[in-house]
Amino acid sequence: MFQNIGEMVLLFWRTLRALPLTWRQRQKVADQLFEIGNASLLMVCVLSFFIGGVLALQTGPVLVERGLHQYVGGLVGVALARELAPVMMAILIAGRCGSAMAAELGSMRVYQEIDALRTMNINPVHFLVLPRLVAIALGLPMLVVFSILVGWLGGALVASITNQIDISVQAFFADLRNGVELKDVVNGVFKSFCFAWIIGIVSCHQGLTTIGGPRGIGRSVTKAVVNSIVLIILFDFFLTRLLLD
Repeated sequence: MFQNIGEMVLLFWRTLRALPLTWRQRQKVADQLFEIGNASLLMVCVLSFFIGGVLALQTGPVLVERGLHQYVGGLVGVALARELAPVMMAILIAGRCGSAMAAELGSMRVYQEIDALRTMNINPVHFLVLPRLVAIALGLPMLVVFSILVGWLGGALVASITNQIDISVQAFFADLRNGVELKDVVNGVFKSFCFAWIIGIVSCHQGLTTIGGPRGIGRSVTKAVVNSIVLIILFDFFLTRLLLD
């Protein structure tokens, strides 16, 4: 385990040393960024809307029973911005895009395409890893901002049509404006940026270290997703503790 952590830290350092991007790398980043957004936007929209709705359903009646119905919007807004949107979107991207990165690089490793790049004096980290890491580091925070907005809308609509809550959309967003500060959204976006690097590094590392045939690729994809989710939850605790100070 410690060897894998060391290898991932080394891969992260080698990736940072490859900056800034060349023109060809920027083109590959744009392609990867389009792939991330195109593949995930609909899922992000649906998932975020219902996360906001479920959060309103779970917290709204409890607050109404205690005479705190005016705080439903603020509670839903802060919970989505600080915690639920960045964590849930990171898990979604780990399963959707992290697995794809591990599978692509794992296939190239198994079928010796990476060795062919080295033979042509092309650095695989610069050519394959860096564009993917930059793309996911840019794409995930943008998806999280979109997720927060859609989640707020979902919470407002559900709160307005649920009899146990019965709060108008205007009242919901009025309380949301009072309860949510800019730093709450910034904290969520910062978390998503850190999670993006975790997903990218773990997935690329698993792909580059794949051994065996199709079964080895499957193991690498599984490890990439599972390890990414575990590290996301662990780092979420430390980031939350850090940002609360």
